[in-house]
Amino acid sequence: MMRFSKIFFELGILFLVIAGILFLVERFGFIKLPGDIVIQRKNFTFYFPIVTSIVISIILTVLLNLFFRR
Repeated sequence: MMRFSKIFFELGILFLVIAGILFLVERFGFIKLPGDIVIQRKNFTFYFPIVTSIVISIILTVLLNLFFRR
């Protein structure tokens, strides 16, 4: 039973970190970085955040390595 509580605690911390990162990203305008693909037509807009995804992936990789390093 102790193992489940540890897993849930770590997941809760992880969700808090992700929420904090998303809050900061949205607040400081990092959501649309140069390199993100935006195609706009008359009745259609396609947005693919490739650079934003790479930056978030790098940040999460560093954070997860810090938390789950053995």
